[in-house]
Amino acid sequence: MDIERFMQGYKAAWEAQDEALFCALFAADAEYHNTPFAVQRGHAELAAYWQRVKLQRDVALRYTILSSQPGWGIAHWHVDYQVASEELFRIWARSTGTNLVARQPGDPLPRMVLDGMLAARFDGGLCRECRLWWHSLPQPA
Repeated sequence: MDIERFMQGYKAAWEAQDEALFCALFAADAEYHNTPFAVQRGHAELAAYWQRVKLQRDVALRYTILSSQPGWGIAHWHVDYQVASEELFRIWARSTGTNLVARQPGDPLPRMVLDGMLAARFDGGLCRECRLWWHSLPQPA
């Protein structure tokens, strides 16, 4: 596997909201650092983490490969999606440490924009380690 094949699979897994596709990209004991301070290890933790994408609708992911070397690569990615549940909105608000969207009961849920970087290391045809750095904001109306 290389960064291009990984990002193709990552895009497909996120847009399909499919944890099996997501886990298939990784070695059984791989590490997925979804932020610099949080890590999921192994397929069970990866699949559990990936459940949150099922709270998104109308997902669109784009990426650009910045560096591709044997055994590792770096990509810039951008995704936008419609928040489809109050639970996901609360997860996002907690992860940012703020409530940037002042919502009143009954207000529509926002469309989110995420922009990030991904560095991945590959071995044996699968990802062994993936590290993400990203920011998110509600999409301007």
